[in-house]
Amino acid sequence: MSSASRPFVMRVKAWFDRFMHEIAKFGVVGLLAFILDTTLYNIFVFGLPWVEAQGPMSDIPLRAKILSTGIATIFAWLGNRYWTFRHKRRDGAFHELVLFIFFNIIGLAIALVCLGFSRYVLDLHSQLADNISGNGVGLVLGTIFRFWAYRTFVFTKMDDPTQREGAIDT
Repeated sequence: MSSASRPFVMRVKAWFDRFMHEIAKFGVVGLLAFILDTTLYNIFVFGLPWVEAQGPMSDIPLRAKILSTGIATIFAWLGNRYWTFRHKRRDGAFHELVLFIFFNIIGLAIALVCLGFSRYVLDLHSQLADNISGNGVGLVLGTIFRFWAYRTFVFTKMDDPTQREGAIDT
């Protein structure tokens, strides 16, 4: 390897290492938010597993999904702000939170479209169908979108030398 290409290779390696580290942390925060969201949704709609009664929001599953996702969103913002992207968080937490919520609303819309399609087009009303459509397909598509949006628009403070002008962009 020539000495001229060494700095470029080092920058690529540093970018890749940082990117993989962010993905791993994002995955942990996302997994915990997913567990929180899914658990709350199932309790809201289907009730507690050991209780025969339906959940308090059994007749309004889309609102239940909005509420469970809203609670999980606040959890995810805190986890991503103070752990995943702590090196890139903005000074203005309110502006960052507004952007985070905005992109989460879009991610939620993706999950709602999947859940609504399953419920109202395919006429599937089981707990399994809801979890596959809203918490499976919808969540996967929404998560891919969120990771891109967070890195691109929300957590954008560039204090890492490998992200400064002339470095490889993500």
